[in-house]
Amino acid sequence: MIEFIAENLAPIMFVSLIVFLLLGYPVAFSLAANGLLFFVIGVELAPLSDSINLSWPLLNAMPERLWGVMSNDTLLAIPFFTFMGIVLERSGMAEDLLDTIGQLFGPIRGGLAYAVIFVGALLAATTGVVAASVIAMGLISLPIMLRYGYDRSIASGVIAASGTLAQIIPPSLVLIVLADQLGRSVGDMYAGALIPGLVLTGLYMLYILIMTFLKRDSMPALPLEARSLGSGVTSLIVALAVAAGIAYAAHVYLYPTHGENADILGGTVGVIFIYIVALADKGLNINMMSRLAQQVIIVLIPPLALIFLVLGTIFLGIATPTEGGAMGAVGALVMAAAKGRLSLDVVRSALAATTRLSSFVLFILIGARVFSLTFYGVNGHLWVEHLLVSMPGGETGFLIAVNVLVFFLAFFLDFFELAFIIVPLLAPAADRLGIDLIWFGVLLGINMQTSFMHPPFGFALFYLRSVAAKIPYLDKVTGKRMEPVTTGQIYWGAVPFVGIQILMVGLTIMFPGMVMHYKGEGSGVDPATIRIEVPGFGGGGLGLPDNGGGLGLPGGLQLPAGNPLDGGGAQQPAEGGQQGTGQKPATDLSSPPSFN
Repeated sequence: MIEFIAENLAPIMFVSLIVFLLLGYPVAFSLAANGLLFFVIGVELAPLSDSINLSWPLLNAMPERLWGVMSNDTLLAIPFFTFMGIVLERSGMAEDLLDTIGQLFGPIRGGLAYAVIFVGALLAATTGVVAASVIAMGLISLPIMLRYGYDRSIASGVIAASGTLAQIIPPSLVLIVLADQLGRSVGDMYAGALIPGLVLTGLYMLYILIMTFLKRDSMPALPLEARSLGSGVTSLIVALAVAAGIAYAAHVYLYPTHGENADILGGTVGVIFIYIVALADKGLNINMMSRLAQQVIIVLIPPLALIFLVLGTIFLGIATPTEGGAMGAVGALVMAAAKGRLSLDVVRSALAATTRLSSFVLFILIGARVFSLTFYGVNGHLWVEHLLVSMPGGETGFLIAVNVLVFFLAFFLDFFELAFIIVPLLAPAADRLGIDLIWFGVLLGINMQTSFMHPPFGFALFYLRSVAAKIPYLDKVTGKRMEPVTTGQIYWGAVPFVGIQILMVGLTIMFPGMVMHYKGEGSGVDPATIRIEVPGFGGGGLGLPDNGGGLGLPGGLQLPAGNPLDGGGAQQPAEGGQQGTGQKPATDLSSPPSFN
């Protein structure tokens, strides 16, 4: 029995960790306690198994491993992006966006749902925090959607799903963690996840479009009296056309001096121009634009500028993700100050929330380091690798099996726990199968997104439940008695969006180009056309002039010139070459040289 335990200590250790977690112990302490417990067991059983490589002096490596966690510059981006997201949530940006975009899409059926998805994507690209997005949209949009007759399940599902876009659209916190665990660049991970995140947003909107035809009364258009900004879409289109024209003219003017950067600079000029015009039009009551066009431009451009400040500088290679997060945090403070909502209380609450989340991540990382020290010492990584690589179906079979595993684990674990426990075990097997780890990380990121939507443990559902009405209430606008939103309605509303997320996983497996574009177009050189010719050792060999010093170098290594393999290393051919042919003797490499 003892020998059996010694030979199978790795699977026993892994199952024990799952049991610890299912019993409800905190993840960080479960990892650390499991690692230390099995370290003691492994040291005692090491003489009985060749697969156990544990000894007491190995614990001396733990301080260095923990220092590696605390000195990781990549993970420093997590508190920056968290702080940025919380400050923006306190600045009222979400309220302004939802109100304005809701007015823009209001005249069509499902307009408020489209607005929630659009704003959810924008908040994801600025905050990167699921809780902030779901709570903000639940507080603002859900009462409005219920006021105008939206189906409760659809409204709840749209809000919860749109908030989880912060999981996959950069600057997502989970993408930072995945890049760190996979040993890849955060910038590459962001670039690879951008298109899948936008495609997923489009699939959400497609679902709303289909439901507006299948259930026409489930998502009515806003009534005319609710459109406080009036009409004016034509004015907005004209303003955008003018901005595009100015941007193109600036691009043409700047191209001779700035080259490829002229398009970005030209676009910046066009955006700044139309923003200043909208501010002047509103402030001076010129009324050149409609109220709707003014509000859309004034509300949309600051968050878009912040997105460019963070993601644009990262993608252009100007800033690292950590530096981009720092600039984003400063930009969020500037935006809050511009709205007059920056106060000491806002900064204090944002710092407190950032410290809590950062401490949570750090403790999980420390526990994971303790666990991995023991798990690697019992060759657990080899056990997992052999188990996964030997699956039928090769690369496709591996990806399907891993995604099914992560999907079911997401019922019980959140994305941080999955990233720190499961990903380090899966990455070596994926790398051995030749799977691009950025593609693999984006797949896991989309899959882990379902951890927020799984009934009954999805955190996005808990966030929405905390702000949705639990008892009947009187609507403050219409004065009507409104029924509460039940937990069952929230759960059923999430199910279709979980299905859409699974569909997105399948599409990403089928069309890896959505992610692999991060590599760029490459050099355009066909490797099959590359020829490598190794020069001979004769005089002038290596393509260098021979001055009689050997190896074609003046003075060389004081070796005689000529080929030492042709038997006449000490003799130099006549100036005319070989029998007057004008050529030096060729080296015969068809048979091994003779040294007799």
